[in-house]
Amino acid sequence: MEQRSTLTGKSRFRLNEAIIENIIRVFTIATILITAMIIYTLVSEAATFFSHVSLNQFLLENTWLPLFSPGRFGIWPLVVGTFSVAFYSMLVAIPLGLGSAVFLSEYAHPNVRAVIKPILEVLAGIPSIVYGFFALNYITPLLQTLVPSTEIFNIMSAAIAVGMMILPLVASLSEDAMNAVPNAMRNGAYALGATKLEVAMKIVIPAARSGIISSFILAVSRAVGETMIVAIAAGSKPMMTFNPFKSIQTMTGYMVATSTGELGVGTIQYQSIYAVGIVLFLMTLLLNLIARQFVSNKRRG
Repeated sequence: MEQRSTLTGKSRFRLNEAIIENIIRVFTIATILITAMIIYTLVSEAATFFSHVSLNQFLLENTWLPLFSPGRFGIWPLVVGTFSVAFYSMLVAIPLGLGSAVFLSEYAHPNVRAVIKPILEVLAGIPSIVYGFFALNYITPLLQTLVPSTEIFNIMSAAIAVGMMILPLVASLSEDAMNAVPNAMRNGAYALGATKLEVAMKIVIPAARSGIISSFILAVSRAVGETMIVAIAAGSKPMMTFNPFKSIQTMTGYMVATSTGELGVGTIQYQSIYAVGIVLFLMTLLLNLIARQFVSNKRRG
C-alpha cells in the first residue's frame, strides 16, 4: 500500500508538471503569435502606403506635410523631433538617475534606502498623460519666465517631463548593477585608503558599466516610444530643429494626432501611420537589441 501510494504521488506530480509545462507553452506561443500579428499588420498596411509613396521620398526628403495636396512624406522632421525629445530627456534622467543610484548603493543607510527607493519608483507609476499636463501647465510657464521666446508647445517642456518619467528606470537598473559588484572590490579599495567617492567613481561604476549603459539605452528606448507627453506638450509642427524652446512633432505625436482625427480609413494619410510605426518599431527594436547585448556582455564578464 505504501509503495502504491508513493507511485500515485509521483504520478500526480508528473501530471501537474505536464499541465504546467503545457500552459507555459501555450502562453509562449500566444506571445509569439501576437507579436507576429502586430508585425504583419504594420508591414501589410505600410506596403500599401509605399505603393503610393516612394521609399526615396520617405527616407531622403525632409518635409512632412501629409495633409497637403500633393502630400509630402519625408520622415526626417518626425525623426528629428523624436530624438530631440529623447536627447534632452536623457540630459535630465542620466545625471539625476545615476546620482540617485550611487547614493542608494554606496551612501544611503539600508533604512533610508528602504524609504527612498519606493518613493523614487512612484514616479514610474504616474500616468504619462498626467506628466503631459504637468509639463504644459507648470513646466512651460516656468520656461517662458526664464526664456521669454519659449513657445507654448516646445521640446524642452516635454523632455523634462519625459526625463522625470524615465528617471526611475535609470536609477533602479543602475543601482541593481552597482549592487551586483562584489563587496570584496569595495573592501579592497577601502583597505588601500580610498574614500567612498573614489570607490564609487573608480571601482563600482566602472565594474557596473555594462548594466548602467544598458539602463541608459532602455531609457532612451522608452523616451523614443513615449506618446502622451509629447502629444500634449511638444506640439504638432513637424520641424527640422534642435532648438529646445521650439515646437516640434514626434513620430508618436503624429500617430496620435492622425488616428484621433477625421481622416478616413484607407486614405494615404491614414496609412502613413503604419509607415511611421514601422520606423518607430525598428528604432526601438535596435535600441533594445543593443541594450540586450550590453547585458549579455555583463553576464559573460
